[in-house]
Amino acid sequence: MRLTIVGCSGSFPGPQSPSSSYLLEAEEAGRTWRVVLDLGSGALGSLQRFADPSALDAVIVSHLHPDHFMDLCGLFVARHYDPVGPPMPALPVYGPAGTADRVLAAYGPDAASELPHVYDVRELTDGGVIRIGPFTVTTRSVNHPVPAFGMRIQAGGASIAYSGDTDSCANLIELARGVDLFLSEASFVEGRDEARGVHLTGRRAGEAATEADVRRLVLTHIPVWTDTETVVREARGSYPGPVEAATTGAQYVLERVEAR
Repeated sequence: MRLTIVGCSGSFPGPQSPSSSYLLEAEEAGRTWRVVLDLGSGALGSLQRFADPSALDAVIVSHLHPDHFMDLCGLFVARHYDPVGPPMPALPVYGPAGTADRVLAAYGPDAASELPHVYDVRELTDGGVIRIGPFTVTTRSVNHPVPAFGMRIQAGGASIAYSGDTDSCANLIELARGVDLFLSEASFVEGRDEARGVHLTGRRAGEAATEADVRRLVLTHIPVWTDTETVVREARGSYPGPVEAATTGAQYVLERVEAR
């Protein structure tokens, strides 16, 4: 399984990265399967560096804030109006309840009759399991002001957990338990951001990684007004394993590993 960081800027696109988006690829049955986790503001342009929009097998949206779903509008255009080749089948798009309505509200009412032919929208559930080719994706509700989901993805004996946007919660630990790579948001900074139930700090991301006994921690969703080294340093203070910040274009190849 290969993870590519398409976008990792928190809350809105930054000068070096679009908003949240992550490409997963794995081989099965003689072909490459491609699943995108979130497609936030500006991410579609970056995604095209790594995958043809016509070659996606699914998009999974963690929650309906613009920095996680807004470029579904652009992907609608790319798949619906591409003049080359036959019409594409409807792309499975998984998201919280109301995803189709939110995309239509963002795009405009003229897409209402065509959206079901372009996107096969399916609702995420707490504890749901999605199977897409070699991928098994388990979703759990996490701690954010709107309905939001974290995910555990398994393929080829390797595992990744993606926090989505969340503060500390038991479901996050459950998703991340023993994974090879924990892709965790770290939007807040200790001593600066006091609100709870919204985002993790680097320290709280590290605490979750330690409790879940993950093999590697990659911090993402860091806003442009936050110093990346600060949240990395916080995480290293609470998690003894390898820690780094996500950067657009970074790739991680995960293979079957022996149990510890």
